[in-house]
Formats: sequence, structure tokens, C-alpha cells
Amino acid sequence: MLKNKLNTIPSLPGVYQFINIDKRIIYVGKAKNLKNRVRSYFRKSANHSSKNIMLIKNINDIEWIVVRNEVEALMTEANLIKELQPKYNINLKDDKTYPFIRITNEPYPQVVLTRKIVKDGSKYYGPFTDSNQLRIILKVLHKIFPIRSCSHYFDDKVIEARKISVCLDYHIKKCEGPCEGLVSNNNYLGMISRIHSFMKGKTKTTEEYIKKQMEELSNNQRYEEAAIYRDQLIAIDSFKAKQSQVATDFKERDVVAYHKEGDIGVAVIMRIRNGKIFSRDKLSLKQLNKISGDILELILTRYYMHSDLIPEEISLMHAPSSEKSLLDWFKEKKGKAFRFIYPKRGEKAKELRVTLQNAKLLLGEWNINRKKSSIHLPKTLAQLQKDLTLNVPPKIIEAFDISHISGSNSVASMVYFIDGKPKKSNYRKYNIKHVKGIDDYASIREVIYRRYKRLKRENSVFPDLILVDGGKGQLNMAVSALRELGLDYISIIALAKRLEEVFIPGNPSPQSIHKHSSGLYLLRKIRDESHRFALEFHRRKREKKLKNSIFYNIMGLGEKRFKKLFQSFDGPEQISQATPEKINSKTGIPLSVAKNIIKLSRTI
Repeated sequence: MLKNKLNTIPSLPGVYQFINIDKRIIYVGKAKNLKNRVRSYFRKSANHSSKNIMLIKNINDIEWIVVRNEVEALMTEANLIKELQPKYNINLKDDKTYPFIRITNEPYPQVVLTRKIVKDGSKYYGPFTDSNQLRIILKVLHKIFPIRSCSHYFDDKVIEARKISVCLDYHIKKCEGPCEGLVSNNNYLGMISRIHSFMKGKTKTTEEYIKKQMEELSNNQRYEEAAIYRDQLIAIDSFKAKQSQVATDFKERDVVAYHKEGDIGVAVIMRIRNGKIFSRDKLSLKQLNKISGDILELILTRYYMHSDLIPEEISLMHAPSSEKSLLDWFKEKKGKAFRFIYPKRGEKAKELRVTLQNAKLLLGEWNINRKKSSIHLPKTLAQLQKDLTLNVPPKIIEAFDISHISGSNSVASMVYFIDGKPKKSNYRKYNIKHVKGIDDYASIREVIYRRYKRLKRENSVFPDLILVDGGKGQLNMAVSALRELGLDYISIIALAKRLEEVFIPGNPSPQSIHKHSSGLYLLRKIRDESHRFALEFHRRKREKKLKNSIFYNIMGLGEKRFKKLFQSFDGPEQISQATPEKINSKTGIPLSVAKNIIKLSRTI
């Protein structure tokens, strides 16, 4: 099969995918000539590394995508690696969670924090891996610029129709009221233009504009309004004072360096604007021991993939393997001149050394934390991490179950385990609101979406592992909910009751876990606890509903007989189809009372 595939591969630029016997993509690569590159893996004379030998042993099939040129191959490869997370590709830790500042493509744009990239013409600044730095920038932006905080879409027609009214932000001078046409579109877009400049580290335009406005207002004796602009200037000065002066030139420059030890590494990106450090970001690298690859190329493609914050030059330790393709891509993305520099002496070489020192220190910190974590990690969690091939130990596990009887009173439970032990104060109950009848798939999707939409909104800690009770159907619906929220990077599995099979996303076959594994025992324990909690919640809800039932008005039907009746019959519909004799034989309720019960149940 592979021999036939090798003969049909075209001699064109593109991306290739190696697939294992379970039909999972285990490696993604790019090539200027697909045929030559792929065939090189299977030449007997080739001197392969031990990592490549392990990869080749697992190849069962090959697929490829032909593209127009090397630049397109480079970006297609980067996108596929990010989406598929193949086993033998270098992995960036948690890069999907890095936030951007997004300026929306609207008549009156919003400036928002986002982790989801929408290709609609919006501009994205980031990614920001340092949450403290991001908070500082957002705080300064909102202090300097009267950015609207609402999420309404409106244009001149909506404004003329007066469909939206000003909110509190307008009255406290935090917004100029574009929704009611209180600021012109030209003036609003002028502010957005200054925000773009500010995000690129160019504050001079904003400062000049603010000074001009402040002086005009002051000359007209409008001192209260002038004071607002004065405070904005103070905020800019304060922001600039916190940035370290590192260069004597004023070119936009990013400095990229990385350091690795064993299978992990850390990359640091220093953004230098106007001779000062604008921000410092880091990327954590994993699985470096699995297969050889250009680490620098991975860092550059993944970090700048969705960002509009491209500098004039990037300072690097050495040239990346696809230097020409990367240069073409950056020039196209920036729309103007761009270059890589490799400084060996002087001020720029010093910047590079400082950035590398940061990478070494951060990697050291990561190693210390890993060792601490492994010391305190219970053996059961370590085994579960191994069983499921998880990137991180599943210290926090959240499990979900659905409970109903014939589709009535559907509820869901969520139990919370930390370090393998239940934390009942974090348990949650859910009434299923949007699903009618019996539909466990839609119910699990609803509750997963509601849970993690809230956590995302509150910027709370996400679990290391999500467990849903059920099989492939429930798992697929849960994954679709996470995907809609941009959270499908969170590890999630399903545990089926019948054969105790574990399913993971993207694999139609159950995961191969030894039946006596302590990790599997833990999963069963958590699943059973979520089932117990769901049943308990459902029973209480049902009892509460029955206590408010009109059956309580029947003469001769007291508390004990009432409980006996609904333990023997599943709701009014089943009671209405019974005979007085059947009710009497099952519950001991007198025939005269049973007749009244049946009569009333047929009216419900």
C-alpha cells in the first residue's frame, strides 16, 4: 500500500501527513517537492535518527495536500499542526489559550479581549502570554480612549432609527455615545486609528492629539473636560515609565530566543517599540525529544500566525530552516519591508542575550515546578495520565451525567475531583432547559456549553480533564460544545457503562486501557459519583414536583399512600391506563380511592 502511494505522490510543493494503523495523523510536514521529501523517509541508505526510525515504524498510510508555493506550504503545515496536535510534531504548550486584543471590523469598532480568531477583517494584536502585561495594556487603553464597551452592532441606519440608547458609560464619560450619534463616525474611527498606533508602540500621535484637545478646552475655560484629557496624558506617561529603555534606535523590533533541556524548552519574545520593551511573551515547548524539527520555524509561524503586530525586523539567534519562505510570508503579512537580523555584537546582540537569559530562567522555573508537581502527584493520577497520554497530570477532573425518567424532569450533574478526591463544594446541578423529550446527546451538549461558557466568562480555572458518562455520541456532542467556545484543547473523554470502554475525540475505537489499571478504577469511581449525584438530584426534583401535585387533594390519599403510588407507577399517564384493581393490588389503596385517582389522572 505504501509503495503504491509513494509512486503517486506529485513533485509539487505541499504538505504531507503520516497516518498510523488507527487512522490517526501522527506527523505533519511540508516540502518544496512532496515526492522527493516523502520518499526520503523510506530510503534504506538514509541515516535516520532514532526519533525518525520510531516515526517511520508507525506509518501505515500517507496523505498530502498540494499548494501553490513554499510560503503556502509553510502556513498550511503550521495550521494543521496547531489543529491536529500530531504525536511526533513538536508541541507548543497551551498556545490555543493565548489571548489577543481584537479591534473588530465594524462601522463603530469594538476593542475586545478574545481567544478566538474570526477571519472577518478584524485586526488582532498579540498573542499575549503574560496576563499581567495584558491587563496593564487594557487598563491603559480604557483610561486613554473612550472605547464603547457594549457588543451591539450599529451603523448610521441603526443610529437614525434610535434602536439603541446610551448606557452608564456615556454618563460617566467613559464612552462618547456613538450608539445615539453623539460622536461622528469619522471622529470615532480617528480614535480607533490612534488605538492601532498605540498597540504598535507609537504613542506620539495620541499624545499630540490629547494635548491639542486639552489646550483648546482649557482656552475655552472648559476646565472639567480638559481635566479628562490631562488624566489621559498622565496615564500614558505612567505606562511609558514602566517600560525599560533598552535601545538607542527607534525601529519596531521583536527579539526571539529559546532554550531547551531534554524534551522541553521555553521561547521568549521581547517586543521593542520606540527603544523600550513594550511586552515580554513566552511559549512553552514540549515533546522536543520525539522528532527533530526546526524549533525556531515553529515558534515564528505559530506565534505570528494570527497577529497583526508584525515589527519591521525580528532579531534571531540563527537563521530558520525556511528563511526565504518565512521572509516572503512576513513581508506579505506586513505589507511593507521586513527583515531578519542575526546580531553578533553591539546593542542588538545584548538584547538577544537578555532574551536568551529570560528563556533560561523561565525554563529553570518550569523544571522546578514540574519536579514539585511530580513529587506530590498521586500514583493513580500518574497512571491515568499515562493511560490517556495526557500532556499534563489530570489534577482537576470534572465529570457530567444526565438523569431522567422517560424524558421527564431531565437534569444533569457535575462532580469535581481534585488530586483524585471529590470536592463536594464544587459540585453543580443543572436543570436541562433547552431540550425536550429523551435526548441525552443534546442534553450533554447543553450542560457542557453552559458550564464552560460561564468559566470562560469568569476567567476561571478550567479542568485538566472532562469526563462524560456515555459513548461516542455523547463525546462528540460535548466536543462540539467546547469547539464552539474555542475550548476544544481541553482534554475530554467518555466512559461507557456497558463495557467500561473509554473513548477519546477523533478515535472511533475505544482507548486501550488495562482493565486492572488504577487510572481506570479512578474514572469509574468518578463516573459512578456523577451518576449518584444526578440520580439524587432527579429524585428530589421529582418528589418536590409530586408534593405540589393535585393528587394530594384526593380524599383518602395521604402521605404514605401517595409515596407508594408513585413508587409503583411512573407518572400520571401510566396511572390513567391502570385499573382500580391493579392499583389496589400494587399499593393497597382502597378501590374507591383508586377510582378517584384514575379519574383525576385522565384529566391531566
